[in-house]
Amino acid sequence: MLRIGQFTDTFLPVVDGVGRVALAYSETLSRMGHQVSVICPMNDTGHRGGYPFELVDFQAVTIPGAMRQYKAGEAPWDPHYRSRMRMIPLDIVHAHSPFTCGSEALRLAAQRDIPLVATFHSKYYDDFLKLTKSEKLAKMGVKFVVDYYERCDEVWAVGQATADVLHEYGYQGKIHVMPNGVTMRTAESSAVSEVDRRWGLGHDPLILFVGQMNWKKNIATVLEACALLRRQGIRFHLILAGQGPDLKEIEQKIYDLDIVSCSHLAGHITDHRLLDGLYSRATLFAFPSLYDNAPMVVRESAVMGTPAVMVRGSCAAEIIEHGVNGFLCENDAENLCQIFKEALDDPARCAQIGQKARETIPVPWETIMETVVERYERLIALGREGKLNKKFLRVI
Repeated sequence: MLRIGQFTDTFLPVVDGVGRVALAYSETLSRMGHQVSVICPMNDTGHRGGYPFELVDFQAVTIPGAMRQYKAGEAPWDPHYRSRMRMIPLDIVHAHSPFTCGSEALRLAAQRDIPLVATFHSKYYDDFLKLTKSEKLAKMGVKFVVDYYERCDEVWAVGQATADVLHEYGYQGKIHVMPNGVTMRTAESSAVSEVDRRWGLGHDPLILFVGQMNWKKNIATVLEACALLRRQGIRFHLILAGQGPDLKEIEQKIYDLDIVSCSHLAGHITDHRLLDGLYSRATLFAFPSLYDNAPMVVRESAVMGTPAVMVRGSCAAEIIEHGVNGFLCENDAENLCQIFKEALDDPARCAQIGQKARETIPVPWETIMETVVERYERLIALGREGKLNKKFLRVI
């Protein structure tokens, strides 16, 4: 049995992709018999006794200008947190972010002389630029990120394209690719029927987007492509599920493009049964994001046999082979509309591609965690033999 600390800056009840990965790691490792402690900023997560892992949070505040799930705080300044952590033995720590929780993972790894693994998930330059509106400050932020990963014993990325991004930022060390997994399951027929009733879909095909309501997800291209499709007289429905800072502007864009009658903003869906029903009912999963690296939503769509449409050459699209297990488009509304039309015109072929997506894209979390545990055990053994490079692991 390993004693593992999972450090994440986003967690329940509302999480982004990174928080969901940290949750999946923690749940799956716990089921495998390991002792897992999740360290995260304080949030209203509901009844804590329902988790198979230990949840240790610390006082934090919402980051100005960010969505409400993004919080920051200084864990070592919270006396209750410090007291609880002193009672928890750890063999290894795993950081899913280089920021608040990443710094705490670094501090504990140095203090306890245990290995630190850190996963690179996101295109932080894009986030820094949007938040600060300054290229200079965004580059300074990226320098901080690179400096953080250089202090770690091992760096992971969720895909090769994601690893390439970190190297482009200036990181020169080795990166181990550790892909994301997914929970294999099927949708309940009653959930699919509920989707039909709730949004009045009838027999029309459904184009689905699930994710943050944020322009960085390239949602504008989806809306413009759907407007072009509508002008051609093709019947369909578009559902966008999620919440985010640009929700009001997206709603206005739907109105301006005159696609209100076929578009639905479903909000953040916490009912996994209903979300599975959406994925299963959808004809296509539209996800032309240039920001995302290894989106969980594409894998969840594939589990339900629904093919994704993604931008050719994007990091997120490295798992897609056009016309085999999904669709690739150019980054423009006209080409995306053409892909939509070809798929909707041939539902049998689209369904066949969706089945291939289910066969080739999803990997169960249990399979991923077997490899994760092997990497953890290797690092722990190297640490006990004094063979890890600790020159960057200084207490901060």
